[in-house]
Amino acid sequence: MHTVVWVHGDMVNPNHPALVQNPDAPALYVWDDVLLREYQLSFKRVVFIYECLLELPVVIRRGEPAGEVLRFAAENGASRIVTGASVSPRFARLCAAIRSGLGEGGRLDIVEEPPFVTVSGPLDLKRFSRYWQQVRDVALNKGDIRR
Repeated sequence: MHTVVWVHGDMVNPNHPALVQNPDAPALYVWDDVLLREYQLSFKRVVFIYECLLELPVVIRRGEPAGEVLRFAAENGASRIVTGASVSPRFARLCAAIRSGLGEGGRLDIVEEPPFVTVSGPLDLKRFSRYWQQVRDVALNKGDIRR
């Protein structure tokens, strides 16, 4: 069974298990115009993501993610798509569309990544700087997060 890897915004990491476990599989990242508009990502954030993508063995496209992922799989003769987990509600809808488009014998596998840090309580994920302020001490092994 041929495999491709779908890289999305929650797994732009060269050490992500989905990439590491499938080192010879072609990988794809899709710039999602709808998501960019909805999330109102700054130009600086888009450039940061792009720079991260340049460190990955990934083909970069622009369009509707589910359709592009299915097209990429077909172009590579793949019936199996591997991707990383995401908490995004949009991700769940995209996965459903991909599964539906794969048809009989196709498979979408979602790989969990070990957490960067383990903390209790809610995190502010809207801006990296706020998130980093909340997790810095734990991430750098300097102690527990105190709230």
